[in-house]
Amino acid sequence: MALKLDDKLVVGISSRALFDLEEENRIFETQGLEAYAAYQTEHENDVLKPGTAFPLIKALHRLNADGQYQTEIIVMSRNSADTSLRVFHSIEHYGLQISRAALVGGASIAPYLNAFRTDLFLSANEDDVRDALSANVAAGLICSHAELPIDPNREAGQIRIAFDGDAVLFSDEAERIYQDQGLEAFAAHELANARKPLPEGPFAKLLRSISTIQKQYPTDASPIRTALVTARNAPAHERVIRTLRAWDVRIDEAFFLGGIQKSDILKAFDANIFFDDQTVHTDPASKVVPAARVPYAE
Repeated sequence: MALKLDDKLVVGISSRALFDLEEENRIFETQGLEAYAAYQTEHENDVLKPGTAFPLIKALHRLNADGQYQTEIIVMSRNSADTSLRVFHSIEHYGLQISRAALVGGASIAPYLNAFRTDLFLSANEDDVRDALSANVAAGLICSHAELPIDPNREAGQIRIAFDGDAVLFSDEAERIYQDQGLEAFAAHELANARKPLPEGPFAKLLRSISTIQKQYPTDASPIRTALVTARNAPAHERVIRTLRAWDVRIDEAFFLGGIQKSDILKAFDANIFFDDQTVHTDPASKVVPAARVPYAE
């Protein structure tokens, strides 16, 4: 009987999001595919260093502990099968529970995302992320930063995922009003529509999938903890709370910051990953926690 992924949290991840392949990517961009392939073959047995998304993937293994099978991690890469051996050697070295892959040899990954029932796609290639969002799959562009240490030996605790609100969990409708008309118009619009649920954004479906998993556990024993970290504040908070209530989803922690720097909150929350649509937030955040930009409203 074929394995069904419909009831699993499926995360697709590129090799460059999972491992540090920046030097290899530089060779590809400056010297071409043949030089890149030769380098990868020459270093086939060299273990790659963890990349920005490594802590999240390691933490997600908790969903398959104690006989559970609630998540499937799939490497989705533009690499060919021939140049991917180093990646799988590194996966084995770190003991990651990844056995499946889509290796498309330079083609677009987007057509295969829905075929694999992908809930979340993480990549360091912006074109692939945009294509995934266009295919209605939650996707984030990994924001690597030299100041963020990635310790492969750190014990994976509770999975902690933080989301921005507008243009991530919710549509960019309210964000466009703020950008076009200013803060006062935005606040007035949200106050007038406080009881009207916000339209869904690119990560709404993912939040629902996570919430479904959370509901299987007592509140104090869930393997996943979520946080909303938004620049909204009162009175624009009410519509957000009522929207989440209407969706029947759970957010464990909510921070309405009204312009306060997000990075300090994210560090205190100890996020395995943070999703935001604006570089003004992902750049400082990426220094203290793994972060990914969602180029949804651009």
